[in-house]
Formats: sequence, C-alpha cells, structure tokens
Amino acid sequence: MFRYTLLCAVGAALLSADAIVYVGTYTQKASKGIYAFRMKTGSGEMTPLGVVAEAKNPSYVVLHPNGKFLFSVNEHGDDQGSGRITAYAIDRGTGKLTELNSVLSRGAAPCHLSVDRTGKFLFVANYSSGNVASFGIAADGKLSGPISNIQHRGSGPNRQRQREPHAHSINISKNNRWAVAADLGIDQLLVYGLGSDGSLTAANPASTALKPGAGPRHFAFHPSQKFAFAINELDSTLTSLKFDAGRGRLEVIESVSTLPAGFGGNNSTAEVVVHPNGRFVYGSNRGHHSIAIFRVDPATGKLTAAGHVSTEGRTPRNFNIDPTGNFLLAGNQDTDTVVVFKIDAATGGLTPTGQKLEVSMPVCVKFLSVK
Repeated sequence: MFRYTLLCAVGAALLSADAIVYVGTYTQKASKGIYAFRMKTGSGEMTPLGVVAEAKNPSYVVLHPNGKFLFSVNEHGDDQGSGRITAYAIDRGTGKLTELNSVLSRGAAPCHLSVDRTGKFLFVANYSSGNVASFGIAADGKLSGPISNIQHRGSGPNRQRQREPHAHSINISKNNRWAVAADLGIDQLLVYGLGSDGSLTAANPASTALKPGAGPRHFAFHPSQKFAFAINELDSTLTSLKFDAGRGRLEVIESVSTLPAGFGGNNSTAEVVVHPNGRFVYGSNRGHHSIAIFRVDPATGKLTAAGHVSTEGRTPRNFNIDPTGNFLLAGNQDTDTVVVFKIDAATGGLTPTGQKLEVSMPVCVKFLSVK
C-alpha cells in the first residue's frame, strides 16, 4: 500500500491507457499538499507520483476543460476572513503542478469549485460564510475577480448546523446557462443564470426548497439534463429532481434514504455521482461507511435502491468514477485510505479490486481525460 495524505483525487488521462489522479488533501496531519498517482485505466492499477504541489488545505480541486490547468481551494479563513483559490499549470508528462497565481475566495472555508464549459470562468462555494462567487480565467490559466459575489440568506431547523447559510457546492449545467448552488444551512437549491461575462443572476424562481432539516450538500446533473440529484447531509437522503434546462427550473420528484433498512447508527452523507451512462447514481454514507447504489428510471427520474457496498474504511467523504466508467475510487477520510472498486456495467455493483492506497484524510476524487 502507498502512504500519502489525501483529501481530493482528480484524474486526467495521460496516455490512451493511463490516467493521472491528482490528490488534494487536508494538511493538519502529514500531508504537504496535492499528490498524484498514475492509473492504468484498463486494470485500475495505481502507481504513486508523489507530491506535485505543496499547499495548505487543498481540500477540493477541479480541472480546466482543456486539461492544462488545475484549480484548488485553500480551505481556511486566514486572509481577511477569506480562504483562497490557487491556479496551477499542469505538466502533462510528469503530473507536476506549477503555481500561476492565488486569489481570495471572498468567503470563509471555500469547499467546492466548478469551471464553466467555455473554460473562461470559475465558481466557488464558501461554506462558513454562506456565499458563492465567480472569477475570470485568463488564457494562461490565471484567476481574476471576483465577477459576482452573492451572499445567501436564511436558516434551517437544525440549530447546531443550520443557524445560517452554508453554501456547500456550485455546479454548472451542460448547456452552460445555469449554476446551481446547494446550501446546507437553508435547505435550498439556489439557481443562478450564468451571464456571458461570468456574472451570476438569480433565476425565476430563484430556488427550490427541500425538506426542512435535509441539509443539501452536493448536487449532480444527469447526462440527459432532464434530471438532477441532491444528496442531503443531515437527514441521509438523496433527492431526485426534474430539470428544465431551458428555464433553469428544478422540481422535486422524490427523496429516498441512502441507508439500508434497520440501520440505527449516526450517519451523514457526503458525495453524489451519476455514472456516465446515466443508469446509476451513487451516494456516500459517513457512519454506515458505504456507497449507496441506485438505479435511475430514464423516463421518470425515480430511484430504486440497488444495494450498499462498504468502502473498507471510515468516513467516505468523497469518491468519483474514472473517465472510462469502469472504476470508482472512494476516499476514506478517517482511515486515510483510497479504495479502488470495479463497476459492473450491467448492475452498477461495486467490487473492490484489492488496491487500497493509504492516504491521510481523502475527500475529493475527480477525473479528466486528455490526449
């Protein structure tokens, strides 16, 4: 097993048979920043590449659509009460990252990033301050701005976790017209129109309410763009929604439990990922320590539970599916491991391959194909 400190893994195909997996981390323990692995996409075999960038708490990373740049949050509040976002250039031969510049995230504890389809704009969700912001991306990968900075308002019924807004993610629709921000503190999915200049403007309606106390954390669009899914941290549910890509409207279809019947322990959810084929949705349980598998009805968007698989560790904060759709990598934050699973294309089931990478505090896994 390979020992590193991991918080976020991002994969980029290096050659036709390889991928580079970038690993962002929390740095409270042994981590020095962002790590990388080479992955053989045919077998899922992983080879460590070591530290590719030293950084403080690079807990979420995202890749530019052109595969030349990587952006990372620095999750803290040391700079004028704000965290930071750092831009890097990628050496596609070695995986090494070279810092280009760093900007204030304009809020405390930045926890999620997205890049729009044109590659001209970057969006951040700041958890502790409960706001979202947009930034410009220059041709050389450097960041500027902010362009927009929007403060969420409100609270929820959970007095320990919902006294104020907590923007937890922001995702861009496939048609590049809408940004959806999941706010755990106010039980809302807020929809913004995306301007050609990267500005954010509240849609009409401006938000979709989920069950009080649900605590929406992360969000994913279905490949068809007819549906979307929100995973709710506080009540361990997964909500499916209809999505009107023309008007930016979300409508709740149903919410289902991410836990098996009879489980009575404490749990909170974390990540939601839709398989590239659109047939399956996966969600992570922290407490049950599992990946929940659901089948998606292509006509209605309704979900059918298809099982739970142990992540072979504790607190799977994040996971993702490789570009081929054949493997899932799950990061176990509290047991410092990333576990590789083979995906059954017919059933969506997960089988561990036997590879377990020891990395401290893994929380984010993503992939980007490059030629």
